[in-house]
Amino acid sequence: MNEAKTKTVYLGMIADIMHPGLTRIISEGAKHGELVVGLFTDRAVASRKRLPFLSYEQRREVVESIKGVSRVVPQDEWSYIPNILKFRPDCLIHGDDWKNGAAAEMRQKVFDTMAEIGGEVIEVPYTHGINSSGLFNEVKALGTTPEVRMKMLRRLIEAKPIVRIMEAHDGLCGLIIENLEVEKGERVEAFDGMWSSSLTDSTSKGKPDIEAVDLTTRLQDLNNILECTTKPIIFDGDTGGKTEHFAFTVRTLERHGVSAVIIEDKTGLKKNSLFGTDAVQTQDSIENFCNKIKTGKEAQITEDFMIIARIESLIAGKSVLDALQRADAYVEAGADGIMIHSKDKSGDDIREFCLAFREKHRKVPLVVVPTTYNHIYEEELAGWGINVVIYANHMLRAAYPAMKAAATSILENERSLEANPLCMPIKEILELIPGTK
Repeated sequence: MNEAKTKTVYLGMIADIMHPGLTRIISEGAKHGELVVGLFTDRAVASRKRLPFLSYEQRREVVESIKGVSRVVPQDEWSYIPNILKFRPDCLIHGDDWKNGAAAEMRQKVFDTMAEIGGEVIEVPYTHGINSSGLFNEVKALGTTPEVRMKMLRRLIEAKPIVRIMEAHDGLCGLIIENLEVEKGERVEAFDGMWSSSLTDSTSKGKPDIEAVDLTTRLQDLNNILECTTKPIIFDGDTGGKTEHFAFTVRTLERHGVSAVIIEDKTGLKKNSLFGTDAVQTQDSIENFCNKIKTGKEAQITEDFMIIARIESLIAGKSVLDALQRADAYVEAGADGIMIHSKDKSGDDIREFCLAFREKHRKVPLVVVPTTYNHIYEEELAGWGINVVIYANHMLRAAYPAMKAAATSILENERSLEANPLCMPIKEILELIPGTK
């Protein structure tokens, strides 16, 4: 018995939602020796699936308190191999539910690597009646708190090569973004959060994108999204309004659990940036905009809320150098991130800016909205040093032609039968909305 206790046993865990199946495998592992739990970091989890509800530090505190756990070490990759080679355990313990599907390849690599170091793999029978995905969905259905949601964006930026944000202008959009997943081998691709766009908020109300919809009205729509989702939200703050008013905007958004506000360095009546120099684009002075950033930072209560400065130099026909000078000043003023915007279809000016910015600012988050240069893959954008990509208006742009096509079909055919292929069944709509059944 004493000899067995000198062995080290490795158990990899996410430990976001603890259940009897996990505590049983911990108990079993402790019987074979000193149990070392390799706790998946946010970065490791985010490489394959949605970020855990709890932070790494919170999950570690929980696992360390469980009887049978000798110590907890970080597992910074989805693969077990690096930690096996680093800690060289005598045994690795895992549930036997990885024999089939996408995890089977990893299972074989673990067996091969453990054999190479003279260790063994112990497989514990899967605990039936417990579905981790089901538990996850139940927890998600409970919702979230403003504090937890607000912190999520910073965690995502730290954990992922690039954070993927999709525009949402109502609760239905929010539900799609919240739940849509695409499986790619072992990876599950999903949107990481939502963009509350002034353009789509205005357009969905039949109003021009000139800051005609006030903050109070926009917050009513935002609340509809907040009530049925848990993912982080970035708010399009346009110019931020008057400096004195921006302080109240920051406090309001922070109180609602919004993760970040993006404000652009323009003045006067707003014109959408995609008009470029076809519309008069008047930039604010560096001094005034820096003052607005400082005012916003002084107003916020927590350290989690982010104020991101959007630079319009390239939209206004100015140089990359001008944009970089402004970026330096805005970061110095306290901006938590920089968004660089352009309507150039090549993306060359964005690339030039990002590479130059990264030489000086290694850690400051960079945000882009690749509406015009949408041929560039996210992996390449990440290679330029970009942290967040926003798909800023696609939900509304997709909805309009679909609605118009259905309405046209009814007019042309004088009945709705022909429109059926364009519409989802009523039953699916009822199943989509939580609490309808």
